[in-house]
Amino acid sequence: MGTREKPTPVFLFAHGSTMMIGEESEPARIWEEVGNEALRRGIKRIVMMVHLALSRIPLLHWPCYPSSIDSYYQGAHWETTGDAIEVSMNPNPQKLPMGNVNDSRYLPYKLVPDLEGGEKVLGMLRKAGFNARAAPKFDWIHDTFLLIIRMFPHCMPIPTTLVSMNARYDPHFHVKMGAALRPLRYEDTLIIGSGGSVHNLYRNHWEHMFRFNDNFAQPVPPDAWALQFRQAVEDAVTRNTGPALRRAMSRLMKHPRYRDAHGTDDHWMASLFVAGAAGGIEDQGPNTMLAECWELVNMCNTQYQLGSWD
Repeated sequence: MGTREKPTPVFLFAHGSTMMIGEESEPARIWEEVGNEALRRGIKRIVMMVHLALSRIPLLHWPCYPSSIDSYYQGAHWETTGDAIEVSMNPNPQKLPMGNVNDSRYLPYKLVPDLEGGEKVLGMLRKAGFNARAAPKFDWIHDTFLLIIRMFPHCMPIPTTLVSMNARYDPHFHVKMGAALRPLRYEDTLIIGSGGSVHNLYRNHWEHMFRFNDNFAQPVPPDAWALQFRQAVEDAVTRNTGPALRRAMSRLMKHPRYRDAHGTDDHWMASLFVAGAAGGIEDQGPNTMLAECWELVNMCNTQYQLGSWD
């Protein structure tokens, strides 16, 4: 694998509801643009963090790349108990079902797990002191393959490694995870966090999705708590760089509107992972908001890029 003089940017994507895989939106346009740019730049791997809490998730939550690029991804639907972290090592992962989405939209898509990259991630996490272990039977969840399908809709995706979060939801733990994998940014690797800016399933308005398959209906404005926390996230991301970014994102878990915006902590951990990966002393931004949409009245899907390609 080659090395780069300048690190690749890091991306924080809010994946939204399952219907984001099929509905046109500004975030969907940005996801495809990022995928195209990754292909053009010769990215070899993707690393992504995912969380899995099926007991809390409603039913609805269910080759053209160059040989030199990888990607890593941390998402919001895979959590490991105790002090452990797991890394996906399933050579033939299946896709967990998606509600409110036609099977033809995602089942035929070919996933490309990156086992070589997974071994590398395991080694780096263990070297940093984490209790990291392989997950040879882990199947992919919508917060992962929704983005991958949208990023690479017309070709085989870049090989991808998935990393779990830890169910203790310690912000500093997840920042340290991102920091441990930061060197991959110099190795043609794209680090992505998949979560949500404002993502409280208990406070969403589900009626229009269930009755009319309309996830973008906004019969009333978002509640004040959603608007306030959404703005706090934008300020933290775009007005801080380096270690200050890590502190700002960790501090948001103490924000007075945090628990309204995140009924559970799982969809916030990817933000901390990304802050760790893009919050080194050398990281001076720019950190920019790329796109945004609102779903189900109170769910805000904001897309961020931390750092630049050039």
